[in-house]
Amino acid sequence: MSVLVTEIEFELPKGYVDAEGTLHRVGVMRLATAADELYPLKDPRVRNWPAYLIVILLARVVVKLGGLPEVNAGVIEGLFSEDLAYLQDLYNRVNGLTPHTVTVTCPHCERSHEAEVPLLGG
Repeated sequence: MSVLVTEIEFELPKGYVDAEGTLHRVGVMRLATAADELYPLKDPRVRNWPAYLIVILLARVVVKLGGLPEVNAGVIEGLFSEDLAYLQDLYNRVNGLTPHTVTVTCPHCERSHEAEVPLLGG
């Protein structure tokens, strides 16, 4: 019997520094639901600035970051660029949004190379 893992622990490359100067690096991200991807589209901040979508998405799915009482858009805004990029990549990987690659061998020349396995419906 397989078990669906819905929460993934992570460690930020740099970490979030709160107002008291405490560094928070270890956190938990949960799998996104349809609502997580749909509701932010109604948010006026996203309507006025589409790039803000990732901030709202991450604020919804990052359920724990260090000892912070909550993770909200303000916390995500305060991340260093490297940490934001890390969480974006993690979000895409755990939610199956990044194409998978496999090593294949050419039957004619017998050379190996990486090939993307396309996402269904993509």
